[in-house]
Amino acid sequence: MSEAQPDPDAKGGLLGWLKFLGPGLITGAADDDPSGIATYSQTGAQFGYGQLWAALYQIPMLIGVQEACARIGAVTGKGLAGVIKQYYPRPVLLGVVLLVVIANTINIGADIGAVAASAKLVVDVPFALLAVLTAAVVLGLEVFLSYSTYARGLKWMTLALLAYPATALLSPEPWGKILAATFIPHIELTFAFLFIIVGVFGTTITPYLFFWQASEEVEEELENHIASDARGRPRLPSDFLRNIRIDTTIGMIASNVAQWFIIMTTATVLFAHGVTNIATAADAAKALEPLVRSFPNSGQVAKDLFAVGVVGLGLLGIPILAGSSSYAISEAMGWKEGLSRKLKDARGFYGVIIVSTLVGLGLNFIGIDPIKALVFAAVFNGVSAVPLLFVVGRINGSNKILGANRGGPLSRTFVWFTFAVMAVGAVALGYTLVFPK
Repeated sequence: MSEAQPDPDAKGGLLGWLKFLGPGLITGAADDDPSGIATYSQTGAQFGYGQLWAALYQIPMLIGVQEACARIGAVTGKGLAGVIKQYYPRPVLLGVVLLVVIANTINIGADIGAVAASAKLVVDVPFALLAVLTAAVVLGLEVFLSYSTYARGLKWMTLALLAYPATALLSPEPWGKILAATFIPHIELTFAFLFIIVGVFGTTITPYLFFWQASEEVEEELENHIASDARGRPRLPSDFLRNIRIDTTIGMIASNVAQWFIIMTTATVLFAHGVTNIATAADAAKALEPLVRSFPNSGQVAKDLFAVGVVGLGLLGIPILAGSSSYAISEAMGWKEGLSRKLKDARGFYGVIIVSTLVGLGLNFIGIDPIKALVFAAVFNGVSAVPLLFVVGRINGSNKILGANRGGPLSRTFVWFTFAVMAVGAVALGYTLVFPK
């Protein structure tokens, strides 16, 4: 976890900065959860480099939204649902909480299925048993272990994402075409194209991260024993908000760099060779085969690399999904909440985590294909993010709520621009569904 006033010049150098990085870096890593990997892989396979530009142009939007959510939590000392409860009518609170809980539960189910399907590439164990084991491991570690300790270990597994840039650098790439596709947006007004691009935005700028990062900044303040003023608001150190911006910016850039490489690699390896639809985890793993062609059993090595990445990011992301639902419900209900508390001190909070994880697990036993579920979850997030971004935009610009720490002109512009882009995408998707060409 981060420290309130890091000194990058102090002994430790780069390691000192890495220690300073906290909720922003964890949130960025969780942003490339199995739903993200599947959606980015699908767009690369289906449309080649056609949606590569999204990884670049999402960066300022993602940073703007997550920085606003982090600042809301830090300044008010409350999670996002707690702020909405205090300043908005109850129907707004219930609508926001309902949206994020539904989206998160679908995402939890899809991620559990993805972890189980990926693990099955490596170990010959029935899918159902692997899904149950995944849920059991996640619940055991999140309920009985400090999340900061849990996440610190899992972040090492996310290094498997480096396999994508390694594959890209080892494979012959049409760099001129790739750079053009990165900077020049390509848009097709078809249902298939809009379905995937809404999913790409929905799995990147995603509702559960709004609630998670706001609440984790509050946890950060508690861990650093930051005192409160007469109004009960944190007395933030002078550089606290600056450090949040640095942490958030680094985490979100890292997330989108990974996204760019996943789309590029799957486009080069799969789309270019006629594989335009990813139906299984094994199909997605094929994107890494050029990295390991020098090995005698390259197919299995590619599957192993893919499985490690998905399992690591799934075990990191599923607790965040369940945790953000629990923060939202607990704040709305006025329950004691927080991963810093023990189970006996926050039974309602941990009860939501347990129930949402078990419901998500149950979704894997109704015959839904794991890869299709991941992409559907991303698209659902893309649509449900629109009303949530509207509320975040209102809070971010409110003098009444944030006072002198309300979002500046640049922050407000990026949040409202993100709202507009995602709203247009959702409306366009609906239009092509009703009036297909």
